[in-house]
Amino acid sequence: QVQLVESGGGVVQAGGSLRLSCAASGRTLRSYVMGWFRQAPGKDREFVAAISWSGGTTTYADSVKGRFTISGANAANTVYLQMNSLKPEDTAVYYCAARGGWILTTTQYDYWGQGTQVTVSS
Repeated sequence: QVQLVESGGGVVQAGGSLRLSCAASGRTLRSYVMGWFRQAPGKDREFVAAISWSGGTTTYADSVKGRFTISGANAANTVYLQMNSLKPEDTAVYYCAARGGWILTTTQYDYWGQGTQVTVSS
């Protein structure tokens, strides 16, 4: 069992930056793929980024490529999402998720956090 807790959300002006954190407990992250998803009001939950600890592979949605960076700290059992050049359309609840196996860009992840709100004002 893995428990995930997100933090770092908030309100920021367009063009600004935020760093989200996802702290995991229960198991080491080394055996999991970690993903970030987001869900805006009235929209489906969508993939943002993911990282595979075993292969060091990262994958990004086209909408955030070049602006967001996913990374992790094994010792701290934490994964981060650095978000730069934020746009109003990035406004959403951001969720951390974990799954065994390989990276997927769908929501087929086994464990989910409660989410953290990110609001980008224009």
